[in-house]
Amino acid sequence: MINFTHLYLGVFSLSISILSFLNILYCYYFKLYLNINSFIFIFIVTLFFGSIIFFKKKDLKKISIYQKILTVLIGYLCIPILLSIPYFLIINNISFIDSYFEAISGFTSTGFTIFNNIKHLDESLILWRSSTQWLGGLYFLISIILLIDIFDKNLKKSLTNLVNFNSNETIKQCFKIGIIYLLLTTTIFFILYLSDLRVFNSFNLSLTLISSGGFLPVNNLELIINTKFKEIVLSITMLISFFSLFFTYNLVSFHKRNLNFFSEDLYLGFYLIFLVSFFFIFLNIDDNFSSLFLAICSSISNVGFSLNVPKDLSFIFLILIIIGGSFFSTSSGIRFFKLFLLFKFSINELVSHSKPKSLFTNNLPFFNFNFSNDDFYKYFLSVIIFILSFSILSLMLTISGINSEDAFILSILTLMNTVNSYTSGISGFTFYDLNIFSKLSLMSFMIIGRVELISILIICKKFFFKS
Repeated sequence: MINFTHLYLGVFSLSISILSFLNILYCYYFKLYLNINSFIFIFIVTLFFGSIIFFKKKDLKKISIYQKILTVLIGYLCIPILLSIPYFLIINNISFIDSYFEAISGFTSTGFTIFNNIKHLDESLILWRSSTQWLGGLYFLISIILLIDIFDKNLKKSLTNLVNFNSNETIKQCFKIGIIYLLLTTTIFFILYLSDLRVFNSFNLSLTLISSGGFLPVNNLELIINTKFKEIVLSITMLISFFSLFFTYNLVSFHKRNLNFFSEDLYLGFYLIFLVSFFFIFLNIDDNFSSLFLAICSSISNVGFSLNVPKDLSFIFLILIIIGGSFFSTSSGIRFFKLFLLFKFSINELVSHSKPKSLFTNNLPFFNFNFSNDDFYKYFLSVIIFILSFSILSLMLTISGINSEDAFILSILTLMNTVNSYTSGISGFTFYDLNIFSKLSLMSFMIIGRVELISILIICKKFFFKS
């Protein structure tokens, strides 16, 4: 387990060194010499640390699910320590807790920030914030591969022809995911740049959108998204992190695929069409549908930020945030596919009691997929665990002095790794003024939102309830 953890952390430590090197080049190119020493320091530290643990001789063996969970959790706790160093070295009078909070928020692609005024930050540090989200999104995707047996075995079957789950092929498959992730990031960048956004803003937003993050390169989105055309373009690019990471890949190699590879994405497409139609017909009160469309895409992809929308729609957007997007994407949420299948299973159970002589199968309509009762029990458990996590965090935030309404909303956003904005109704919430207990609570559940509480329960069962 130690060897595997070394390899896993070593890869991402080296990734941090690459990101810090890009920041060094940026500082040199634009003559931002004030912060360059901090990025040189983090470059040396991560390169040295990553090289030692990555190239150390190791014999990778098959590891248990408990060891995989521990490895992912250790990464979510340790990697942000490295990511927090530039904040701590560059910004005057910032505490380690605040630096770590910003790093955790970025790495989990949540987007909560302790900085009330982004204008006071150097552009190199703004770029670093966006980079932490990009790296966190990649880390999350690779972690899904490691923990896929916990979450969804049927998804594993549907990806078998694309993703090899043999432990000896881990590096190769992670590289494949990284290439697709990088290509999609580049695609988003060029789309935003061609929509007449500044290069710096386009690049930062591309790193944010592909990871479903919430960090903005400016204080308010209105400063850079100031036309309806830009609103539509930004909305469409958000959808890239709503659908499966492999959706584009499957389209390109369509002649090698069958419809089962598109099952989840097709249902997500129907879901999106329904939402857009519903909002356009019933909720387009101010005749400003481009802003509503932006809020819809931002909510279902768990990015979170948006332009000004009616506050009385906040609860609907929170529901969309909870539902989330594709399983194999950087979005969070309970996942639409899980809820859809749970609904179908519940209807089958009800009808089977009213018509006991009839036979009902739990198959996916239009596709050759059959789901066992164990799958549905697992999906139901994930809903129960979300409710449990939400209740615990809400209680903790309320005890720490946050009013109950804000605690309610913040708990949802934290577990769904979604930034606060107009869509949630608490766009002006200040995280800098929170006490240490509140910040520690939020950081803990940002991580839980990424690995799900069920992973923690499995670890507890392993160590505290040994048979």
